[in-house]
Amino acid sequence: MNHTIIQVKDLHKDFHVGEVTVRALRGIDMEINSGEFVAIMGASGSGKSTMLNILGCLEKPTIGEYQLDGINMGELNRNELAGLRNKKLGFVFQAYNLLPRTSALENVELPLYYNSKVSSRERRERATEALRAVGLLDRMHHMPNQLSGGQQQRVAIARSLVNDPVVILADEATGNLDTRTSYEIMALFQELNDKGKTIVFVTHEPDIARFTTRNIVFRDGLIKGEHPVTDRLSALEMLNQLPPDEDVDVSL
Repeated sequence: MNHTIIQVKDLHKDFHVGEVTVRALRGIDMEINSGEFVAIMGASGSGKSTMLNILGCLEKPTIGEYQLDGINMGELNRNELAGLRNKKLGFVFQAYNLLPRTSALENVELPLYYNSKVSSRERRERATEALRAVGLLDRMHHMPNQLSGGQQQRVAIARSLVNDPVVILADEATGNLDTRTSYEIMALFQELNDKGKTIVFVTHEPDIARFTTRNIVFRDGLIKGEHPVTDRLSALEMLNQLPPDEDVDVSL
């Protein structure tokens, strides 16, 4: 039975720029259940990225309550938040955020270095398995500059999986990718969701949001609407409908 993973109540976030107060979030109420694949949508300045930063425990709300997997984030200190973030959350960013002089395998291992209970052998095994899950086992010793944009994003997704988080948070994860590679990445996210992973995906692209199961639309720091995706698309089917491109690696 699905349970509530993310619960937000009357959440506000203000930023102070000189004497000006910017109200980035103005009273958000939101729930996300386990196994959902939710797109948070909105134009630039709508508050969607601020919301993701708070969900990722990278920022604290000005007022309001945020519970992650039943834990009230407002009651934790900085070290406790860092530990929980490493244990329960996986992050995927638009710019990949891979260490440039570090192999794919070592990049995926990074979150496990902060877990003293994980031995070096287990760390290597779990990172290898995560790369297998995203179809990059044969690239595990490649450096980021030896990988395509889509392959680098797959490494980032593997890194987000290695701690077996309760939620994957993705911020414009297809923003730097062409159409074909975007479909490949969304097909991977859909596969992970089909296996039970909860995913929160920030995007401003309506066509990308159609690959998720529910859309929440932000505008001016408020939720202006939300709805289940009744005409959900299969990214793999969309990928197969594209004309062949011999210059692009389309292996899944």
